[in-house]
Amino acid sequence: MSAVGHAVHAIRRQRHDAGERPFIVIWESTRACPLACLHCRAEAVPDRDPRELDTDAAKDLLRQVAAFGQPAPLFVITGGDPFQRPDLTELIAYGQEVGVRVAVSPSGTPTLTEQRLRELHTAGTVGLSLSLDGSTAELHDGFRGVPGVFRWTLDAWDAARALGMKVQINTTVARHNLHDLPDIVRLVAEHGAMLWSAFFLVPTGRGRSLGALTPGEVEDVLNFVYDVGLTVPAKTTEAHHFRRVALQRRILADTGDDAVTVLGLGPLYRELRERAAELGLNAGTRRVRRPPLDVNAGRGFVFVSHTGTVHPSGFLPLGAGNVRETPLTEIYRSSELFTGLRDADRLGGRCGACEFRRVCGGSRSRAYGVTGDPYAEEPWCGYAPGSFPYQREVAALLSGGADAQPQTRPRPTAAEGGKEHRVQQER
Repeated sequence: MSAVGHAVHAIRRQRHDAGERPFIVIWESTRACPLACLHCRAEAVPDRDPRELDTDAAKDLLRQVAAFGQPAPLFVITGGDPFQRPDLTELIAYGQEVGVRVAVSPSGTPTLTEQRLRELHTAGTVGLSLSLDGSTAELHDGFRGVPGVFRWTLDAWDAARALGMKVQINTTVARHNLHDLPDIVRLVAEHGAMLWSAFFLVPTGRGRSLGALTPGEVEDVLNFVYDVGLTVPAKTTEAHHFRRVALQRRILADTGDDAVTVLGLGPLYRELRERAAELGLNAGTRRVRRPPLDVNAGRGFVFVSHTGTVHPSGFLPLGAGNVRETPLTEIYRSSELFTGLRDADRLGGRCGACEFRRVCGGSRSRAYGVTGDPYAEEPWCGYAPGSFPYQREVAALLSGGADAQPQTRPRPTAAEGGKEHRVQQER
């Protein structure tokens, strides 16, 4: 099969025009939460803010989401801890009434009981998103700041699965768990999940105090995530260059080239791959990988804060309006911030020069968090634009044009293509 023939399978496009409607709307229902997570974007606090959207305003927000048209964007209620809102199930049921699918992303706290989960399920929740940041209580609870969270999370996970709920597991990839990722994937495979999402830290909120990863480490982890996609359905969050990796790996699979050599992957990748093999993760229980979806901040994605301000992402603290004053449809479709972020030609640095920019674009949140410029190059990507040796195949994949059979080329040695790529990553 040609490279173009694989394009559909390498990257999933949004079904609707990303300039007209988002794929997903995240609502920060509250900042109240009993946890003290080291990376918390919301810098959560124990008590609810009196400025939060009340029940009527929240229902109006759901109507605004429905106004995008059917099928409406997926609506995810997050926090803080959404269980701190006594109207949570009422809002889920109202979402069903107005034609909006509602998922919930709760915190792993004592509020996350089987009875609460049953109430969510009965109200019509279409999915549950839980966080697992370590394969042991020591790692996970240390990151979440409260003892017992690991056990509460596993119990809630199993209870939700027993109720027939779809569960997504999110893992914050940070220095504390870099070497633990295969063991986390093993838990995902054992307990079962609709999706595993590797979230790459953005330096905002409390996350500013956590150590950054090097571009080389990120590249190694992204390729590991691609590998385990044959074992568990896997995606990334705030690591949009995973879509570049998926395209590169698809082409290299066709050409028969060694990805470690061509992409200059490092010792972390080898370690993760070896540990995955020890755990039996490389056997592959899924025949087809879940292709990454082409979504980015403001391009298929929108975040509404607890007070109603609208952001391209929860990790990009630039506001474009407030749903109390301006319809969400208008903000998303017309605001300068959102339309600007959907224009790949506005990207700067290496992102602006990159051949993958229209399907990647880098994390606009991380660019802003590090540089103060949402259009700056992605700080955690070390790819040198144009350095991938199969540019004709890349162009064919990205254009969807005429079929292009991969050509056999001399494979770059570690001292040539691989080393050059690694040097670019470390700069």
